[in-house]
Amino acid sequence: MKSKITLINIVLCFIAAVASLLNAYDLVAIPESILIGLRWSALTGLIIYAILKRNLTTSILISMLVGTEIGYDFPEVGVQVHFLRQIFLQMIKTVIAPLLFATLVAGIAGHSDLKQVGRMGWKSLLYFEVVTTFALLIGLFFANWFKPGEGIIPPEALNVALPSVQSQGWQEVILHSFPENIAKSIYNGEVLQIVVFSVLFGVSLALLPAEKKQKFVNGVELLAEVMFKFTKIIMLFAPIGVGAAIAETVGHMGIDVLKNLALLLATLYVALIAFVLLVFVPIMLFARIPIIKFVKTIFEPVSIAFATTSSESALPKAMEKMEKFGVPRQIVSFVMPTGYSFNLDGSTLYLALATVFVAQATGTEMTLGQQLSMVLLLMLTSKGVAGIPRATLVILLGAIANFGMPEWPVLLIMGIDELMDMARTSVNVVGNCLATAVVARWEGELDDEKMHNSDLILETEIVN
Repeated sequence: MKSKITLINIVLCFIAAVASLLNAYDLVAIPESILIGLRWSALTGLIIYAILKRNLTTSILISMLVGTEIGYDFPEVGVQVHFLRQIFLQMIKTVIAPLLFATLVAGIAGHSDLKQVGRMGWKSLLYFEVVTTFALLIGLFFANWFKPGEGIIPPEALNVALPSVQSQGWQEVILHSFPENIAKSIYNGEVLQIVVFSVLFGVSLALLPAEKKQKFVNGVELLAEVMFKFTKIIMLFAPIGVGAAIAETVGHMGIDVLKNLALLLATLYVALIAFVLLVFVPIMLFARIPIIKFVKTIFEPVSIAFATTSSESALPKAMEKMEKFGVPRQIVSFVMPTGYSFNLDGSTLYLALATVFVAQATGTEMTLGQQLSMVLLLMLTSKGVAGIPRATLVILLGAIANFGMPEWPVLLIMGIDELMDMARTSVNVVGNCLATAVVARWEGELDDEKMHNSDLILETEIVN
């Protein structure tokens, strides 16, 4: 059944595309009503396919096409569906505070016993901070070089509700980082204040006796799990929210705005490739880790992460592969899970790039000092990014709100977030696999013989 529908969809899309091209280049004059009918016939087939497939990725990609067509053919309708994207946006915002609190407190209180983890603890955290800082700086560099957000002109309807951004001195910025009332901070969406409170709370919890501490750690871990499920439920509405966002955008601004999204997508992929070549490769050379063998080892978990856009889905396989690569089990079991909270390189690079994109799209001037302060903020908030699909959207909204920037460009990013999530999630998994090998080398416990024979082990597994 699905194969027949797929074949029909290919034929319908081909006919619609050929007809549109012939008309666009004045080769054959085709009435606009017929062109619209052909395009919507193809989209109807795609919608039926998405309903039968029941896959979020497929649904989001097809909703982008439907939203684009609605905004192009019926701009008035596209503008009127703005309430659907606002519903999705407001539901996402409800996740920010509890998700950050739960992940940060559980991460700090669960991994803060340095007497137990010894040197491995501070070495891992130091490595995480250095690498993620490079990721943020590379993201800033490419965002300022490619300037993917420049040239987007928001319509008057959006500008009316945009908040004014007031300049603050460094004293105000520091003072504003500390909460006076955590409930007030949550209500106002002050992400940095929530992070500061969560960090102090996590440290305080870590100082309690183990039996008392563990009870609360179990509770916040359960809260984090609930918020992950909550996020997944919200993401079921994502195709409608994304489609409405694209429809409103194209209806307001025309089809040319999609050029900026294509440039943003290309910028992210180029920046991630540059990050891998400029940071990961030198680290592997310095730590004497064979690049080809390492790539072969992590290919399967990275493929899982790319297909599912979820770092967590690749965690068990990644841990298994790195242990076979020669990293001791105790190092893998500590560094890998900790890295899932503190070492998401692809996500942090994306956050820096996307935040500057929003500033460029809204015409918000960000000085070098402000961009560096943004890096500091993202260094903290990105530690709460879960290894689940599109969790970075939550952190991005929080960072934008913290700098007083309008949120509407995020709705543009949502349209291609799935495609960006594939790349950044893959880099996250690569970074955490590499971290286990680096810490093992630093500790002098990396099994070189096992590492150099890892490709032979892989071939044996394939044969069996």
